[in-house]
Amino acid sequence: MKHLTGIVGYGAYVPKYRIKAQEIAKVWGDDGDRMSRGLIVFEKSVPGIDEDVITISVEAARIAIEQAKIDPYDIEAIYVGSESKPYAVKPSATIVAEAIRAVPNLTAADLEFACKAGTAGIQACYGLVKSKTIKYGMAIGADVSQGQPGDALEYTASAGGAAYIIGNDEVIAEIKDTYSFTTDTPDFWRREGRDFPQHGARFTGEPAYFKHVLNASKNIMERNNMTPKDFDYAVFHQPNGKFPQRAAKILGFEKEKIEQGLLTPIIGNTYSGATPLGLSAILDIAKPGEMILATSYGSGAGSDSFIIEVTDMIEEKRQKKPIRPRLENKTYLDYALYAKHKGKILGVKLQK
Repeated sequence: MKHLTGIVGYGAYVPKYRIKAQEIAKVWGDDGDRMSRGLIVFEKSVPGIDEDVITISVEAARIAIEQAKIDPYDIEAIYVGSESKPYAVKPSATIVAEAIRAVPNLTAADLEFACKAGTAGIQACYGLVKSKTIKYGMAIGADVSQGQPGDALEYTASAGGAAYIIGNDEVIAEIKDTYSFTTDTPDFWRREGRDFPQHGARFTGEPAYFKHVLNASKNIMERNNMTPKDFDYAVFHQPNGKFPQRAAKILGFEKEKIEQGLLTPIIGNTYSGATPLGLSAILDIAKPGEMILATSYGSGAGSDSFIIEVTDMIEEKRQKKPIRPRLENKTYLDYALYAKHKGKILGVKLQK
């Protein structure tokens, strides 16, 4: 039997709390309808008071293990990619490993590269598994992203994540190739000790997001002698609903090919979780033999691109907890409760 290297299981999680764009706009005197149309983000997810990157990662990891039907003792690498981990100095990956009852003889680390740290983890696991250094690796992309009150980011910065188990046995989706495009482009940053990030506004588009997403996608397709017509689905990093649709159009992908993985309009930008979550929505419905192009983006700046082929095994291990139906379980918050959940009220210490 031919051994493939790729995804043997995945899990996705998004908190149930939401806030509508109009609710945020009402507080700051903005035109909510205009903001929603401009960003193509109508509401976003909000973490519960007792939720953070670690709890989101654990939930996604447990769903992935359930689907993969593997013993967590066989996971020999865990990487958690995030830019909003709860500890400045203390790995989240070790807590996740303990929670899923993985054994101590593994390598674990937290990764950070803005919104592409999760896909960087997938690449690391892919290399370790393909070289047969480890049996299974788990890569997680999760964030409870921050947006300064009144800033445009507040309309999009949300919460959620996804976990991927990479292995050589019973692969449901083979990773056929991966390619990265990276430059030093400072479009988004947060200094040590600062509560909120800063961004280059319009600068984040052309010289940052589009340059990297388009180059990574074009180069991996050229290297494999493929065109958009060879793919059934595509997912691009989605800081808003507008950018990935424009990237798809420039590259030549029909709108129908990105619709299933485009979640930002209804949950906001989950940062490190954005591309992994979009990919999970595609895998939830993908059929054997179908091809997927997935390209992430992280400010600073870089993109990771993947060519993925769905295998026959996906029918046997079809995800029992698809993400889109679970997104319908939601509770709306007003701005005051949203600020409480996000810890934006100075002088108030929430018990977590």
